[in-house]
Amino acid sequence: MQKVEVKLSPWQKNGALLQLPDDYGTSNKRYPLIIFLHGKSKSGNDLEKLTLEGIPYWLDKGAKIDAVNPVDHQTYKFIFVAPQAPSWGLAPAAVNEVLNDVISRYRIDTTRIYITGYSAGGWATVMAITDNAKLTKRFAAAVPMSPASIDEANLLHFKMVADAGLHCWYFAGSNELHFLENSQRYIDSTNKYQPGLTKLSNHGQRHCCWKEFYDPHFKENGMNIYQWMLQYQLPAKPTKKKA
Repeated sequence: MQKVEVKLSPWQKNGALLQLPDDYGTSNKRYPLIIFLHGKSKSGNDLEKLTLEGIPYWLDKGAKIDAVNPVDHQTYKFIFVAPQAPSWGLAPAAVNEVLNDVISRYRIDTTRIYITGYSAGGWATVMAITDNAKLTKRFAAAVPMSPASIDEANLLHFKMVADAGLHCWYFAGSNELHFLENSQRYIDSTNKYQPGLTKLSNHGQRHCCWKEFYDPHFKENGMNIYQWMLQYQLPAKPTKKKA
């Protein structure tokens, strides 16, 4: 993975790990983007810490995380960006700024932007999808794992998730009861407006195991999280005709 800097605000940057597809330099294609958000202990300014868990762990080990879309049966390669928060996790405004920055620099298919994270990164994921409708509508799907408790104000905003038709796959375990209760609360808060947008994997374990669930070989009902994300795509924005 490349070490780059990304904007967290108009006046602040911090490090991030970036992985481009192996054919990026020889094609003119646009690629799906997965933004990965780390847990609290990986915050700061040491990017090597990010490779200890989740998607960066596997990419650092040389894993190929291509995936076959169950809808169109095509194989997709991803652009991955893992921004590092100076402390705790990224607030929604910072997530939005990262998106603006990387979209301006790389060929990203903006109909296929996916967000995922664990623990504090799960918090950051759910905060991002419940902050404001404009940001919610930027994502085609979300995978929050063991999310920490979001702000009380955001608990009132799950109608934005339902209105956007944003599918979410939550992970939590019965041996991390607080995080499981968080996930169920967020699921219920979505389902009251539109059932069927959410799913929960109760792995039955403690606050752990993010190498396992981000492993492309981990599958539930025949799909890993990358295949699951690809099922969902935003409508393409109409191109403006030249006068």
